Amino acid sequence: MNYIHFTGYDAQHTADFVFDIAEGYDCYLLLITHTPARFCINGAIEEYPAHCAMLYPPHTPIWYSACTDFYSDDWIRFSSDETFVRNFPLTTCPFQISDPEYCHNLMQLLTWETSLWTGTSRMYHYAKAEDAAAQTDANDNPTISYLLRILFLKLRDDVLHHAASSHDHELLMLRRQISNNPQFPWSVREMARQLHLSMGHLQMLYKRQFDISCMDDVIDLRLRKAKDLLAYTEHSISEISEQCGYKNIEHFCRQFHKNIGITPGKYRKSLDANGLKKF
Repeated sequence: MNYIHFTGYDAQHTADFVFDIAEGYDCYLLLITHTPARFCINGAIEEYPAHCAMLYPPHTPIWYSACTDFYSDDWIRFSSDETFVRNFPLTTCPFQISDPEYCHNLMQLLTWETSLWTGTSRMYHYAKAEDAAAQTDANDNPTISYLLRILFLKLRDDVLHHAASSHDHELLMLRRQISNNPQFPWSVREMARQLHLSMGHLQMLYKRQFDISCMDDVIDLRLRKAKDLLAYTEHSISEISEQCGYKNIEHFCRQFHKNIGITPGKYRKSLDANGLKKF
């Protein structure tokens, strides 16, 4: 069942607008922005373009603000035990929507339907259930649940089929950097910061794009470099370990053996002068 607590559309604010609820709400908050906005993601404040959606689960810190002279959004606070909400593929990270007008119309209909069903005034494009009885009546309305489901299915489609495309180039550039410099101290946090994504969002996009996780790809690229250095240089295994980003030679040897199947020393001995396997 879905419980609409508050909903509104075309909310308008000035340049000094900041919304800060450190403890979050005890329900979901869904925003759809019409203008650019700043969001705080994992402690970092980043600017996002207009026409983004953001879903905050219950008890999640909320912080967003205007970043231009004017800020506007549609929003809804609600409780739900529906699978399409609980299993939504992306939370606490903004993502762009492909059809802002369609989503805006759904938010208008949700606001109107809530206000008409409860008898609440639609002044300032805003509706809420004034008391518990009205709240129960509103959420017995199948149209409200239907509209919410349609909205979430549309947003889910944007996450699964459209969100990655806006980051394809950045992901390719990131992977090229890792490939050229696997010895750098790469981490999911650093990669996410570089692409202005949450860590969870980055890992989802990276896995979809390259069919491998971020850190597994780092390990794979480090070991590829190690194999080349073992084959074509006379550097010691300790030197190669350091050049490939390993501070601990034992860790390097364990990871090499786990992924390649033999130790670095045996791998080197198995190669001829041309870097080809002898047997």
